[in-house]
Amino acid sequence: MSTETINKEILRGGQFLVKETKCEDVFTLEDLNEEQKMMRDSTKEFVDREVWAHWERFEKKDYAFTEECMRKAGELGLLGISVPEAYDGLGMGFVSTMLVCDYISGATGSFSTAYGAHTGIGTMPITLYGNEEQKKKYVPKLATGEWFGAYCLTEPGAGSDANSGKTKAELSDDGKHYLISGQKMWISNAGFCQLFIVFARIGDDKNITGFIVENDPSNGITMGEEEPKLGIKSSSTRQVFFNETKVPVENMLSERGGGFKIAMNALNVGRIKLAAACLDAQRRIIDEATKYANERIQFKTPIMNFGAIKSKIATMATNTYADESASYRAAKNIEDRIAIRVAEGNSHQEAELKGVEEYAIECSILKVAVSEHVQSTSDEGIQIFGGMGFSAEAPMESAWRDARISRIYEGTNEINRMLSVGMLVKKAMRGHVDLLNPAMKVADELTGIPSFDTPDYSEVLSEEKDMIAKLKKVFLMVAGSAVQKFGPELEKHQQLLMASSDILIQIYLAESAILRTEKNAKRFGEESQAVQIAMSKLYLYNAVDIIQSKGKEAIVSFAEGDEQRMMLMGLKRFTKYMNHPNVVALRTQIADSVAAENGYHFD
Repeated sequence: MSTETINKEILRGGQFLVKETKCEDVFTLEDLNEEQKMMRDSTKEFVDREVWAHWERFEKKDYAFTEECMRKAGELGLLGISVPEAYDGLGMGFVSTMLVCDYISGATGSFSTAYGAHTGIGTMPITLYGNEEQKKKYVPKLATGEWFGAYCLTEPGAGSDANSGKTKAELSDDGKHYLISGQKMWISNAGFCQLFIVFARIGDDKNITGFIVENDPSNGITMGEEEPKLGIKSSSTRQVFFNETKVPVENMLSERGGGFKIAMNALNVGRIKLAAACLDAQRRIIDEATKYANERIQFKTPIMNFGAIKSKIATMATNTYADESASYRAAKNIEDRIAIRVAEGNSHQEAELKGVEEYAIECSILKVAVSEHVQSTSDEGIQIFGGMGFSAEAPMESAWRDARISRIYEGTNEINRMLSVGMLVKKAMRGHVDLLNPAMKVADELTGIPSFDTPDYSEVLSEEKDMIAKLKKVFLMVAGSAVQKFGPELEKHQQLLMASSDILIQIYLAESAILRTEKNAKRFGEESQAVQIAMSKLYLYNAVDIIQSKGKEAIVSFAEGDEQRMMLMGLKRFTKYMNHPNVVALRTQIADSVAAENGYHFD
């Protein structure tokens, strides 16, 4: 495929809101090639054998077992999926790295955290920002599991405000070393890593700087005890103290003052990978809950036959289906954008950095949506198990506790909600996404006479696609008016940003599910996608409810008088169904399908 063709077909980050996406142009799990399917299956086999079969050990703070599983993953090449072959990795594309992250992470949050911390923020900064000498020296050891990595950014006074860290780096008198002193906290993998990515400030620099630091206790490095935590019990999490730790000047990562940029770009990748890491957890929870509901007899019948249970199973499956659809849609966009940049002559490092950065909005959307869905899925899993779900003898209790950290990792969900809208507005101001003209068209439409024509909704999901187009108008109406009213001061109105973000999130996930289903219905036949059609309709129905609520909240909070009345009328118009779906029937159809297969079967 030529660069010109790719450029025509791929929307830039955030453009999904203002440009139509054809179903043929989205990537779905049904598009995996044979190599990717083999990689998925071998990853699942490894997790079932080495991790899921021993899930209880992870609840007993068996840090050595987590390390043992990591070494086995390294032996299978699973730690080097995204590492170029030149540094002993497999050099696979972004979709394949998402796929492995997805299926390796579902059995326990302890192993998922160790894996993500090592392959992501432990290895990736060197792969993407290191010079050739640094990459040759360190990356092969990390890619094979000979060494494990950790990432030292957070401090007692520097969490979401990552650039406010107090850790200092002073150049030695002979100019050969930096002496690093400071305290880092919540450091995943600290207990068994051989290498740290450490962020410190040189002098009075505005921005922090990144360093590659080998873990040598004789070099002024000490650690606190393992942190007691709500979940991820066997993920090693410690404070790390540096006391004039000598780091060779050649171990500076990238350039002086470049640490904040490294940290922010690492978070972009981490956000979409965290979304992937929450997918198989949902599938496994659904599997366990379904098996239990099929086997648990109350009132002389399996509890799966009760409508209250069907509703839960249907919602759990529907959210997972939408999460998969959106995550792999974005992953392929990133992979294709990387390919464009490589074709244009960019290095692998620059191409991957810019490719992910292009879709930072989608990365934040996915991080929020999927982390919240895995929490609600695990919560409903406990409810389906009843009293047994509350017992540590069943895996639901640990799944719920492990899921909770996902809303904090990689920037809290509150931060990511505000980022998604803030980044979109900045893109619009730079001319990368045209929000102004579509927003003006919506404003004109509000004062015009609505069409009373009866649309043709005979095509599969045609009414749902029309509804998505209208929901985009809701966002443009609300966000456009807010930007016009507050301008650059909008970022100070956090509650408005949060409400706008919820609208944006629901649009992206609902559209992704609908496009995936439409694509598969066209190539495999509508009958084969009957349940997927039901899930797409159900997700959209729930999304419309959220958008109505959040749209109203925003409108009544910043608009008054005639403007408020006009916008509320617009909200009602843009969220109105011509033909409401039968929600109970949809849930029953979905739940019965999951029950018949004894688990989630749409991946």
